[in-house]
Amino acid sequence: MPTATTVGNPAINIGIFALFVVVTLAIVIRVSRNNNTAAEYYAGGRAFTGRQNGIAIAGDYLSAASFLGIAGAIAVNGYDGFLYSIGFLVAWLVALLLVAELLRNVGKYTMADVLSFRLRQRPVRIAAAISTLAVSFFYLLAQMAGAGGLVALLLGIEGDLGQRLVIVVVGIIMLFYVIFGGMKGTTWVQIIKAVLLIIGAVVMTVWVLAKFGFNISTLLGDAAAAAPAAADGTARDLLAPGLQYKNPVDFISLALALVLGTAGLPHVLMRFYTVPTSREARRSVEWAIWLIGAFYLLTLVLGFGAAELVGAKAIKAAPGGANSAAPLLAFELGGEILLGVISAVAFATILAVVAGLTITASASLSHDVYNTLVKKGNATPEEEVKVARISALVLGAVAIVGGIFALGQNIAFLVALAFAVAASANLPTILYSLFWKRFNTRGALWSIYGGLISAITLIVFSPVVSGKPIDAVTGKSPSMLQGVDFHWFPLDNPGIISIPLGFVLGYIGTLTSREYNAAKYAEMEVRSLTGYGAEGASQH
Repeated sequence: MPTATTVGNPAINIGIFALFVVVTLAIVIRVSRNNNTAAEYYAGGRAFTGRQNGIAIAGDYLSAASFLGIAGAIAVNGYDGFLYSIGFLVAWLVALLLVAELLRNVGKYTMADVLSFRLRQRPVRIAAAISTLAVSFFYLLAQMAGAGGLVALLLGIEGDLGQRLVIVVVGIIMLFYVIFGGMKGTTWVQIIKAVLLIIGAVVMTVWVLAKFGFNISTLLGDAAAAAPAAADGTARDLLAPGLQYKNPVDFISLALALVLGTAGLPHVLMRFYTVPTSREARRSVEWAIWLIGAFYLLTLVLGFGAAELVGAKAIKAAPGGANSAAPLLAFELGGEILLGVISAVAFATILAVVAGLTITASASLSHDVYNTLVKKGNATPEEEVKVARISALVLGAVAIVGGIFALGQNIAFLVALAFAVAASANLPTILYSLFWKRFNTRGALWSIYGGLISAITLIVFSPVVSGKPIDAVTGKSPSMLQGVDFHWFPLDNPGIISIPLGFVLGYIGTLTSREYNAAKYAEMEVRSLTGYGAEGASQH
């Protein structure tokens, strides 16, 4: 089995990385020449078809957590790891049936456009912007941590300093995509990356199955037999539940966050504005569901294939930890070339998702905060775009620093925390805004801030941050902070507490205020259901 310093050929890996970056940067520059208006920068001119946007959504959603984190979680924890795939996929039904079409009809560029439509603009936009930044930050942490671990593995970098330099380089490249490409350039990068990722996963899946006579039962049985014993000497059955989630309440909490979180993710919601009509928004979700569903079925083979062909011990001992499962499997199957190609795809995945997150967060800062607070709603589109680009620079720096602190974490896990915040703060407010006529500003603020504060507080004092026992293989605690223990909340994911709390607070806050604009709700209802008065496609 290869060691961390001999996985692949660093020269080949760098060459394939560089080729991808040069090609995508050329595409970004080509498609983004007319990028000065707000509609072009934020929504790509609303010029994408449902199919194109669906592929881009799949590219945005199939993040490093999906490819690296879930494959690693299945390789190390078997059945429990596959639960991520199931939760991430089922979540799209919520987005399709309750959110996508209505959101496209009501909003313009950001989630706050919908939430503030019939409520007081200033406080609701600020609250929505804070929530957007919080979700984007957790998601960014996951992607940047994945980048550091992946490239460190490929270039034989074992020290923390080298991985930190990698994160800085990733951040700089991503900023170029966002600042020069805007939504149009970012979307094309996501389309290219989604196609490459699915092709790469199909190739590896077929290759793995070929080694087991195209018999999935044989693959699962051999992987389970090869699983190492637990630290106390007891057998670990990869095919049985309970390796990662010994507490069923912890699993239910995770499932709630995954299933309800997608419909509240700001960078996913923003993608619905890049199509010209609500019908195309619905079509884009249908395309995304098929692509994402097919991909998650492939992760089952990739994860168990890595468990059998690479081994859980080698995966956990690699620089990226569990996130290294897919690249190590590629090396085991096809040597240096396949490793270089698959890793370049994973690298592309990270770049594309980070770019999407950054443009969403910067759009929220410029469109919701700058325009509302500084310009009192009178900022020109050109001013907004300029502020968005400056915001992207600041957010890029924050992402780089955060990624350095998150090195070594399982990124599927970090993304699950982002989903918990989105489901707790954003989803209750979105659903109440769209479907409850009595809903008002106080309800929205209580729902957003209550869900956000409760989710983040419980995360900070959970075992994710401190207090988990040291792993026998890595010699480190799976918690973010080593050598300290201040956790009092027993669950890894706060969803089971914070999500119902967000709904309850929104309900109570609404009932304790008399504010109600019947005419504005009627206008919103007509627009959401018919599309009358919705933002149209750009004419240029």
